Amino acid sequence: MAEVSQDSGSHKKGDGKQRAKKASTRIDFTPMVDLGFLLITFFMLTTSMIKQQTMEITMPSDKKVTEENQTVAKASQAVTLILAKENKVFYYFGQPNIEGVKETDYSSKGLRSVLLEKNYEIAKQVEDLKIEKTRTKMAEDIYRKQLSEIKAGKNAPVVRIMATDDATYKNLVDALDEMNISSISRYAIVDLDSISKQLVDTKIKL
Repeated sequence: MAEVSQDSGSHKKGDGKQRAKKASTRIDFTPMVDLGFLLITFFMLTTSMIKQQTMEITMPSDKKVTEENQTVAKASQAVTLILAKENKVFYYFGQPNIEGVKETDYSSKGLRSVLLEKNYEIAKQVEDLKIEKTRTKMAEDIYRKQLSEIKAGKNAPVVRIMATDDATYKNLVDALDEMNISSISRYAIVDLDSISKQLVDTKIKL
């Protein structure tokens, strides 16, 4: 707020004329402080905080285990994914054979549907656990422990993820996302072997 103050003195010059009064201007910046705080508060409430998007990947342990403690995947539990060009995914269950190789994509009705069908029992238990956690307000540590036990069940599938030279980094990220969505914890990224490569090449030519 600006204020104008006038000099109250009225002096006369020698000729008898009255001298004009001097006026001084003083600007009050106090209201500007309130405006500054209002602007800061506004931007703090309206600006969204940027969160770093990361993907959590569990790396294999370097601890030695005995043979009896090693998990041996049955052929019926094994799933092999081969990431190919043009966002195509080839997959087969169990042992590799040209008749068993099928093609899909990364849509919800594609790869996700295949994984959920293979992991239906585990995915159902995980969904029931999430509902129970919300209903009973389960502690986070207890929830994570039970979730880990469910995903490590004997009937959980084991997924091998392979990629051809034509696959992109995005294809691999999409495949790992589908692992999390489908509640699959037993998976590994491995090199493309000659048998799988030959199966894919043959399937593409058909």
